Amino acid sequence: MASDVLLHLIEPAAWRAALDEGAVRPPSLDAVGFVHLSTPEQVHLPAERIYPGRRDLVLLVVDPARLTDPVRFEPGVPADPGGMQFPHLYGPLPTSAVVAVVPYRPPAPLALPAADDLLGRALLFTTSVPVRRAVGVGDVPGGVAVLDPDYVHSRDNNRLVLTSPVDADTVESAAEEVAGNAGWPHQAAALTFPGADGVAAELGRRGWQLEELVLMARSAAPTAGGERAEVVAEPEVHEFWTRSWRRDLPDRPDRERVIADLVGREQLNDRVVAVTNLVVREEGRVVASGQLRVDGATAAVESVLTDPEFQGRGHADAILARALDRAAAAGCDLVVLEAAGDDWPRHWYARRGFEVLGSVWWADRRA
Repeated sequence: MASDVLLHLIEPAAWRAALDEGAVRPPSLDAVGFVHLSTPEQVHLPAERIYPGRRDLVLLVVDPARLTDPVRFEPGVPADPGGMQFPHLYGPLPTSAVVAVVPYRPPAPLALPAADDLLGRALLFTTSVPVRRAVGVGDVPGGVAVLDPDYVHSRDNNRLVLTSPVDADTVESAAEEVAGNAGWPHQAAALTFPGADGVAAELGRRGWQLEELVLMARSAAPTAGGERAEVVAEPEVHEFWTRSWRRDLPDRPDRERVIADLVGREQLNDRVVAVTNLVVREEGRVVASGQLRVDGATAAVESVLTDPEFQGRGHADAILARALDRAAAAGCDLVVLEAAGDDWPRHWYARRGFEVLGSVWWADRRA
């Protein structure tokens, strides 16, 4: 756990609003002139005092070096341990100073990456967003289960997110129990902890389908070349996504229901991070798309796709360039993505400045 960061506890909706405004401005800023912060060792005190029993809040991990207004350590409230002083930020908290956003679920231990811990920040983005957008979250050994019964065919929205080491028996037992209780048509788990390769291999021997996802990252920077990529409202991409899923998914009786879930789930992301949908058109028709998701100083590029008959025309490059440019404009310093470990896009991204930080495993099977 990084010791050189500061923390701010916040309601998820307030953080989402701050992403649009560029800064966190809580009522205390007008009332007493500062934003309440904490050190990692202190944060449980205001959490227990102000939000007793709450497990749906988020912690903003703040890099003090990115703050332009002064931070002063001053006494808290009389109930705090004697002599304890808390950091107070005398100005708004810029979203660009927030290097990670952590679901606060006491008594679970905190993973707080430092600003220069690129793998830690990428892993946290990967594991944090599914928890924050979920309708339901339950504790399981090694992590949590995220649930959304409205999109039950989406493995991304209904799975285990495991961040601490567990063995294959534990994964199977937890997945069977949660899937059975929730009525999932599948069992799915993301294995994001160090040393997960061996657990993934054992699940593979037991008949689970495996996919290694490589975590890649590069710096955000003003980038030319994205002029033909348009920013659009999400519904304008639905037909393109539907067409892509129909092409890629095998024919099965419930395929249209599955596709409806996979397209419909996308609107959930913008409730917790700032999502920009980008498209390229030919003759008025969307033929390529991609997403940028901004969460403070970290952004993620997602779902860069081009219709096969329109590949080779630079559309994906235009979308990526526009995404990188918007990430830089939002104050991000890091852009992350996931790429299949055994497929060509990882090499395409590498040629565009993305470097491999590590990998995680997806495991799933029919229930």
